[in-house]
Amino acid sequence: MSGVDEVLGLDGDEVTEVLATAALAPSLYNSQPWRFRLAHDRIELHPDPARRMPATDPGDRELRLACGAALFNLRLALRARGIRPLVTLLPGADAPGALAIVRHGGLRDFDDETRRLTAAVPRRRTDRRPFRAAPVPTAHRHALVRAAERERSWLHAVTDREERARLQALVAEAHRAQAEDPAARAELAAWTGPRGADGVPPASAGVRPAPQDEWALRDFGGVERVPGKDYEPDPLVVVLCSFTDGPLAELQAGQALQRVLLTATDLGLAASFLSQAVEVRSVRQELRHSIGGAVVPQSVLRVGFGSPVPPTPRRAVEDLLLEGVPTTGR
Repeated sequence: MSGVDEVLGLDGDEVTEVLATAALAPSLYNSQPWRFRLAHDRIELHPDPARRMPATDPGDRELRLACGAALFNLRLALRARGIRPLVTLLPGADAPGALAIVRHGGLRDFDDETRRLTAAVPRRRTDRRPFRAAPVPTAHRHALVRAAERERSWLHAVTDREERARLQALVAEAHRAQAEDPAARAELAAWTGPRGADGVPPASAGVRPAPQDEWALRDFGGVERVPGKDYEPDPLVVVLCSFTDGPLAELQAGQALQRVLLTATDLGLAASFLSQAVEVRSVRQELRHSIGGAVVPQSVLRVGFGSPVPPTPRRAVEDLLLEGVPTTGR
């Protein structure tokens, strides 16, 4: 792989498996905006500028969230092979352009938590279909909050009726703003439908939005719903937050997002995104104010009990590799 016979003590097949696991992370429109550069002593995580969404994600915030989620999967995959990952975020001159460097930090036992979360990686899906009308148990909600805390982030559960109504209004406001933006509409259309190795294919599109829906949902060209099969009336809605703003916080929040999603999967829960409210800058500021102003909203999730969903397509590992090896890693 890229001229490197061994990476962190792993052979080529093992490295391919590790990177394939990393690439199962969620991303805006399943754009998969990550690439990797390999050396004997490191794996570098880089953004893929060709997969930016300048209209929907003008500051690359969601791109960094997605890369953070891929980084969490990478950490899990290494731990599953007995390696304690040593992570440097935003390494600067040590790896120009990289978002993170992962090195060998010693040996680690394959513990129960790692085993459960690793098993959840290939089962995690973004479920855009209606959930069952069953409440998420309080114990499950607490487990999701703890998962975010493990990654130095905060998960705010929207349980107050008035706060829920405010959030619904903010999602609707952001949804309208994007619907009126030709560039944002074009990005959604470009990444919707059969594309091969990325995007949101028809099987993952959910059902078409309808006027009676309480939450403003993106139209990925899904099937028309069966009469009477509306979205669940009371999903658990949570806001994943960081404690500061900026690229470092976004990478940390992306790792927290993936730990939350994998914990949900392990608990038998499904999740999808209500991303509009954090993509429109003015609305994101309103959302931050509405939850107290002390934390920074990074992602909004709808959580509940879903049904089996097929996997979305993924790019081949070979397409994720950057050519050459970093001289500092030789």
